Amino acid sequence: MRVRLLKIYRGILAILLICIVPLWGCSREETVPVTVDFRTVIVDNDYSVPVQVIISNETEGADEYEWTFQGASPASSTQKNPGTLVYDTPGTYTISLYAVNRDGAEGEKSITLDLDAPVIIDFKATIEKDNFSPATVTLENNTMGAQTFNWTFEGGTPASSTDQTPPSVVFTAPGEHTISLQVSNGRETYTKDTIITVAPNLVADFDWEVDFQDKDLEVPVKLTMQNTSVSSTSYQWSFDGGTPIESTEENPVVVFTTPGTHQIMLTSTNGKETKSSTKTITLLPDTNLKVFEDIRFGINTSHNTNVIGSFFSAFTEKIYTKSEVTTDTGGLIDLVFFGLNDSFTLNRFYAPDDLASTTFDAIPNATHTKLINTQEACACGANLSPVQFDAMSDDSILQGITVIENTAGLQPFDNSIVPRIVLFETADGRKGAVKIKRFVADGQNSYIETDIKIQKQ
Repeated sequence: MRVRLLKIYRGILAILLICIVPLWGCSREETVPVTVDFRTVIVDNDYSVPVQVIISNETEGADEYEWTFQGASPASSTQKNPGTLVYDTPGTYTISLYAVNRDGAEGEKSITLDLDAPVIIDFKATIEKDNFSPATVTLENNTMGAQTFNWTFEGGTPASSTDQTPPSVVFTAPGEHTISLQVSNGRETYTKDTIITVAPNLVADFDWEVDFQDKDLEVPVKLTMQNTSVSSTSYQWSFDGGTPIESTEENPVVVFTTPGTHQIMLTSTNGKETKSSTKTITLLPDTNLKVFEDIRFGINTSHNTNVIGSFFSAFTEKIYTKSEVTTDTGGLIDLVFFGLNDSFTLNRFYAPDDLASTTFDAIPNATHTKLINTQEACACGANLSPVQFDAMSDDSILQGITVIENTAGLQPFDNSIVPRIVLFETADGRKGAVKIKRFVADGQNSYIETDIKIQKQ
């Protein structure tokens, strides 16, 4: 309005200046025309509100400008170049420019803009029940401002859809599957992906771990089952001849007390599939005999330098060196060998609780093992030859031996008799024998090599 009023005032002034009364006439000047033109640029070509519009004024011949911006901020301007407009509400809006110059020439131009509501693409894919195959996925479309919808379901049934909210999709192949939604408002296109994972196919499988004391598979044998099933949620075990006979635990423990071949079956399910696996284990009769071969006992220097130990436990099936003897391991030691030097002129097996006459430290929590180092000097009626030792396949011979500990039988021995049999009975009543097979001279690392047979209980 201000520009239009100025135009009127300037027109009157121009007439007064041009017309000179004393000359009884008027002279006219050439009027400069006004050509109104401008361009709009949509920032980022984004027509979804909020929209930014840059005005480029290309008007010629004008001195004054009057802009009106319907629905924009700012709503108007008198600047030649009003800068950037911001539209926050979708709709159709008019941009108008009225321009005038000092000669009174004028011009006007208007354009319209069609601005869209914002497109917000959003959807949620939910796996019904669980992701075991076949996995059913329901879709919740929360997209706003879109007119068309194009879904693709990688590996799914159906494979695609143009519904705003498609029906459920079923995936059967294990692994990752991409669900993609592409939407458009007719001018702009947006895409969003999400990934769903189908669990591996159901597999029923298992193994077992044999209890440390039952590695020989002589009954009784305790097994801890190792369930390696895949995509399973519940289990049904059956143990032919075992205790228990059945179990629904994931990794049950079972004990077999009778020799022979036993069948173990596992049935695994996940509510959609059920599969089974069957394996057998063959168990041996109980000999009540543990057999150890090639057990090396080091002489005292070898033991004390932690090269080859001199303390043996039938329970842990291990030789201990000096540094390995603790309050936890001490009570498990059955036999102690003391070899004076690498000439093997003085050798003797000691009870774990009777080391005062040796150079060894006392064993914590030590127990007493009765020993007969020299059967030939014992005069105690106990006798076991190397041939009988080698022939032992169960503990029947050991059952008939009475181990009587006396001073004569505890005497040390040299390396003149090979093989030599040493008899013993542990504190808990397990009888056994050591066969010394070799005396190996290796300086401070010298040792004797033995086989040991001992009752399990």
